[in-house]
Amino acid sequence: MASFRQRAGKWQARVSIKGFPTETRSFNTKADAQHWARELESAMTRGVYKNLADAEELLFRDVMQRYLTEVTPTKRSAKRETEGIQFMQRSKMASYSMAKLTPATIAEYRDQRLKTVSAGTIIREICILSSMINHARREWGLAIDNPCALVRKPASPIGRNRLLKADEEARLLEELKPRKRRSPWMVPLVTLALETAMRRGELLSLRWEHIDLATQTALLPLTKNGTSRVVPLSRKAVAVLAELSRSDYGPVFPISHMTMHNCFTDACKRAGIKNLHFHDLRHTATSRLAEKLPNVIELAAVTGHQTIQMLKRYYHPKAETLAQKLG
Repeated sequence: MASFRQRAGKWQARVSIKGFPTETRSFNTKADAQHWARELESAMTRGVYKNLADAEELLFRDVMQRYLTEVTPTKRSAKRETEGIQFMQRSKMASYSMAKLTPATIAEYRDQRLKTVSAGTIIREICILSSMINHARREWGLAIDNPCALVRKPASPIGRNRLLKADEEARLLEELKPRKRRSPWMVPLVTLALETAMRRGELLSLRWEHIDLATQTALLPLTKNGTSRVVPLSRKAVAVLAELSRSDYGPVFPISHMTMHNCFTDACKRAGIKNLHFHDLRHTATSRLAEKLPNVIELAAVTGHQTIQMLKRYYHPKAETLAQKLG
């Protein structure tokens, strides 16, 4: 039942139905109070009632912060996700209450970001937004719908197929040689990337206690796929590792992600190499390994791809090479 009374110059509506918490709200006019009460009673009767009191007071920025504190640290991609959430906390979208967060709000954020970043970045950010809202609904009892479910994501970008050419490789390695303040780790790091097709994170997480030069293997206890993998090492890869200052314990490459990125980018500029990312070395290495390992199962065991479809994205055969095989 709904009851109404005037209080402090406003009309207060009170809805009390058995089995539901009592709801109270104030309005400027009695008509508005009656309309709200009818809508609320109808929702309770139809079983679609949601208590939006918490959602109306809670800002999206606060939800982001709690998620950043409680959930993000448990993820392997914590650092990257932290940077993304901290950026979104500074956006206009973060100032909305959770009850006022609509698909149009998310779409406006998407359109603004598309002016400065790629579609791939936007897709990742919308996924993070959706995860935060769903977590708040499931774990924190926030009674709202997820507006991200109704927002159109940009078309996925076409996968990169940039390969490092032989002449570019020579110029790149020359520019990476340790001179003055240049890192002594970059030449062996890039060489190993081209020999093993390991990801950047896998290379930087390599530890001496997981490397066995006698059996030509390197253990990766935890990969991007969430599983462990043993990487076979070519004779060239073994030679590269043998030349490094080895210890029984510790990282093979004591260099940070940012330092590695800056060194690689600067070397590409000095070498006159355009549009090359470090991850393109994985594409290059996979394509080269495919010539030695025509069995796709063996190739996937080396590269760590769990599906043939994903492996296909990294294998870019040259048309002239295929023509020679055809005869």
